[in-house]
Amino acid sequence: MSDHYIGLMSGTSLDAVDAALLCFDDDKANLLHAIAFPLPPVARQELLLQFSSPETSDLRVLGRLDRQIGECFAEAAGELLRSAGISATSIEAIGSHGQTLWHQSGKEGFTWQIGDPNIIAAKTGITTVADFRRMDMALGGQGAPLTPAFHRAVFSSSRESRVIVNIGGISNLTILPADGETTGFDAGPGNVLMDAWSERCNEEQFDRDGEWAATGQVIPGLLEIMLGHDFFRLSPPKSTGREDFNLTWVTSLITKLELAPRLQDVQATLAELTAVSICDVVRAYAPDGTHLFVCGGGSHNRYLMKRLQTLLTGRHVETTAQCGLDPDWVEAAAFAWLARETLASRPVDLTRITGAQKPAVLGGIYTGE
Repeated sequence: MSDHYIGLMSGTSLDAVDAALLCFDDDKANLLHAIAFPLPPVARQELLLQFSSPETSDLRVLGRLDRQIGECFAEAAGELLRSAGISATSIEAIGSHGQTLWHQSGKEGFTWQIGDPNIIAAKTGITTVADFRRMDMALGGQGAPLTPAFHRAVFSSSRESRVIVNIGGISNLTILPADGETTGFDAGPGNVLMDAWSERCNEEQFDRDGEWAATGQVIPGLLEIMLGHDFFRLSPPKSTGREDFNLTWVTSLITKLELAPRLQDVQATLAELTAVSICDVVRAYAPDGTHLFVCGGGSHNRYLMKRLQTLLTGRHVETTAQCGLDPDWVEAAAFAWLARETLASRPVDLTRITGAQKPAVLGGIYTGE
């Protein structure tokens, strides 16, 4: 028997709301339709301002953004249904990740995703599941990444060891041994620094195909300083975000260089930081010969994909399209799957991924009509 769910996701890159419609047959995820729904430009700029100046954040602004992003997510779900020709009554539930404002692990850590699920449920009439991360943190987990549980369900193979590399704003890895326990954790910055530098220097939200980075040369001294970040010395489980890797951090390191670098050389160095940090953890934690499957926006960065293949000689680097799921929609699909698990009251086991004390049912349920 099959069932239909919608997954909604807006990541660290703030490029759009990914909306995916899926049909599940047991643990087989069938992507039926998907769209990228733009965030309102003014809301996006306000979110970027909150990220860059959290110490001066205004509660009134944050409350308004919570509502606006909730309305945007509801509109994304509505547009997805209209373009797919599917009725809202055919959908079991929406799984909404929301937009992360802050994610901080540790004993006094907390995570905050905005995009009020009450509004999504009220405007769509569809039961909405949201707030997936805080139960994991309440049980001592990092709260991220959550997607490895979905990767384990749909991508694991008894014939070969695999690594699923999600390169969104932050990059995270799921290690799927053919005959062992699944592990997963954040590797470091994905697109977030490259996107921010591109937007600052070129007024482009991202470096299409990595073409700009390809014109530059890696600055060894800058790369070395960046790889000295405390996050890279942590052992899993671990998670990170804009709180650690942001444009202020980049510019502060650039000022330590003897000569002002060319802008394209900084971009090439940021791409290399992403590639090296991913490859370091693959070599450290994945079995030899592991097959890599990349998803997320970074899978379209041809320069970055070439760097991964060059640095990981002897391992195949492809996208999750080879496993039957378009790399653009894997994260949104994951939150549709998580909503399905929540409605079925099935605990999700993240003990070896986030460090949670035990498996748990994740998320809160907001009933539609």
